[in-house]
Amino acid sequence: MMDSITIVGFIAGTLTTVAYVPQVIRSLRLKETKDISLSMLVLYAVGVFLWFVYGVWTNALPIIAANGISLVLILILLGIKLRYR
Repeated sequence: MMDSITIVGFIAGTLTTVAYVPQVIRSLRLKETKDISLSMLVLYAVGVFLWFVYGVWTNALPIIAANGISLVLILILLGIKLRYR
């Protein structure tokens, strides 16, 4: 059974990851990201990747899961941003 702090970590990770889903869906549907800064996406992707690496090094499953999924969503947005400039 998971301890309380791990459950809190999964809840926090789920909420922060799910927060990006509407933006990805909107960007895919409209094929535009003019209101999203390219530099913000790149910096955020690097930061999330480093959190993912930290999670792997510390064996923190909530950090690995949340940041792995978030990184995929951010990379999708970045791809849309670059494709539909």
